[in-house]
Amino acid sequence: MTSTRCHSTTGPRAGALVRPGLALLLSLIAHSSSPQANSSPQGGLDAQGTDPWARANSVLLQDFWCQPASQLPREQLSALIRNLASKRVPLKAWQLSCLANLAGRLGLQDDFALHPPDLLLFYNLSQVRAADCWAFTHRATQGDTELLANLPDQRAALQHTAWTCLGGPHLQLSASDLGLLGALVCDMDAASIVTADPSVLQNLLRCPRLTIAQKAALNTLLASGRTVLGPPSSWNLEGLKALGPLATYVIPHLWEQVQEAVALDFFRSMVATCRAGRLRQSDVRRFVTNFLESMSPSMSSRPKRGTGRSCIRGNITAATLQDDLFLVHYDCMQLEACLGRPVLRANLNPLLQHPLPAECQRVIKAKLTQIYPGGIPEDQLRLITSLVYLYSHAEISQWNITSRDTVMALLASDVALENQTEAVLQKFLDHNGTVTGALLVAIGGSRLCWMSPRQIQAIRPSEFRLAGALDISSCPQSRKNVLFAKAREAFSSTRSTDEYYPYIRPYLGGASVDELRHLAQANVSMDIDTFTNLNPSVLQSLSVGNVTTLLGQNVGDLQKARSHPTISSWLRSLNRSALQELGLDTNLSSPTPALATSEPSWATHLALHLAHSSGLPDSNVGAPASGSLPVHQRYPLLVVVLPSSLLWLLLCWAPLSSGGTEQRASGPQPLQASLSQNDQAQEHHKQEKQSC
Repeated sequence: MTSTRCHSTTGPRAGALVRPGLALLLSLIAHSSSPQANSSPQGGLDAQGTDPWARANSVLLQDFWCQPASQLPREQLSALIRNLASKRVPLKAWQLSCLANLAGRLGLQDDFALHPPDLLLFYNLSQVRAADCWAFTHRATQGDTELLANLPDQRAALQHTAWTCLGGPHLQLSASDLGLLGALVCDMDAASIVTADPSVLQNLLRCPRLTIAQKAALNTLLASGRTVLGPPSSWNLEGLKALGPLATYVIPHLWEQVQEAVALDFFRSMVATCRAGRLRQSDVRRFVTNFLESMSPSMSSRPKRGTGRSCIRGNITAATLQDDLFLVHYDCMQLEACLGRPVLRANLNPLLQHPLPAECQRVIKAKLTQIYPGGIPEDQLRLITSLVYLYSHAEISQWNITSRDTVMALLASDVALENQTEAVLQKFLDHNGTVTGALLVAIGGSRLCWMSPRQIQAIRPSEFRLAGALDISSCPQSRKNVLFAKAREAFSSTRSTDEYYPYIRPYLGGASVDELRHLAQANVSMDIDTFTNLNPSVLQSLSVGNVTTLLGQNVGDLQKARSHPTISSWLRSLNRSALQELGLDTNLSSPTPALATSEPSWATHLALHLAHSSGLPDSNVGAPASGSLPVHQRYPLLVVVLPSSLLWLLLCWAPLSSGGTEQRASGPQPLQASLSQNDQAQEHHKQEKQSC
């Protein structure tokens, strides 16, 4: 929406977020300091209805803007940040990056223990004191590290800081080590996962996804019997539930070793989880596929290959579909053979509540085509959201879509792809439907990526304005260009550039060179997250002066995103003097070079030590850059980190310390208790390594 130096925004809604926005922030600060606020339960958006004012304004705080906060004195900004933490208000990356810069300039980082963990991820790590190394990193790694998706060098710097606290990289990570690393374990290689303390499962639960190698490592660790679950033959229902989403990665070979009664009970629980919408469809289907593959050899009643499609298990009825083990009893061949059309027509919803494998979904689609040769009726369309991806443009053209609710049902899920999105919307528009702001919000900004240019142009500017800030960062460049043109049309009636910028910010990925130059002259202080999403070819046409002015007080954040493809490509087009003007190291071979510092930090000393221990020359490690930032702008200086290639070599071949590796606790322990055990181990480890 806006950055730290915007002065006002657009329209009645936006106007409340600037000058009145400052008043709102002040009132929130005052409320959080009052005795009544201090006695009320903490929890932000999860707070009970005992304090409606606080709960309502927790929602308002999600629309945090840096500009009014930048007008606050140090004490009030500090109170605001603590309020964000106590209410657990979720902020976006662009909000956090500019707030971190505000806190850094006012010297608030030392109060990190009272700040949101997500905010710590964006802090200037070179300003972290050695004595705070452990406490700071432990709190920061409790944040959502996916927020650093566009800041790869900041994420690498955080990893480097964590290794510093641990006394250097080593292969066998203890429970204490893992407690400090938190979600950073999601970046570890397979070998480190296998050799780590079994409590690594608690870390892996925080990973949004696992690589192929990490999945293999997880199964190797589970097969070893070293985890609190023990060997697969001794797994119980409670332990499997504690695995959470990790259970969806368990391979068929391991499921074959689990006691059948336990495995079936867990299958029932996963179906219930699926129906409740607490697990992604893709995760559930992966689990079902692996599980059923493990069960097939033991199901003697299943038809052998080549025996035809006769129904052996018995005709499927409405009662059959209520059984959570339905998919265990009926594979896709038996589903085809035993499911009659009348039962399917009357029980489509309960059937599709089961996490059907893709092959079974195709069976259902084929049967629906037989039942409705002229196209599926609209009342049934709202039930087939999990099947939408199977339908072609030609098949969708037979549908009758007259209701906005139908569109929302078909497109609100994650399964409809590009072809389906455009086709579904077109059928709605053909029946005089209108793409409203509410509909855009309901189906999400990513759906804009798959609308045709003609459909985007058909959106009325007033409706586009009502939709507000939609995330289109995943769109291809061609769609970003079209969406920017539509956004520019929708928001062009604003009175000034300062009012225009907050609304246009989410769509700047399609902005032209002239547009960005104009915004630079308006001192918008673009946040680094928005900057990384600019059109790479357009960025190449911007001068160093343009970029410096465009980023304003956030220009120091270029270091945090130096390895981002868009930023890296632009930096490589610059000469040495231009890099020096930006305060960046002129050695582009290193993705995360050091900025100039007046004296070496504890991180710099570690870099020197690592280079020396590796037999590498240390004359250039941690050396100040030949250029420095203008003093009057006070740009934040960032941590010295090693090149990723060097760090990889050190991790794999030159472990510096075996200290801190703790003996693994013997005997099975509840997986849920591992976090509290980690906390105890961390305190012990912290006492051993106060000097870091």
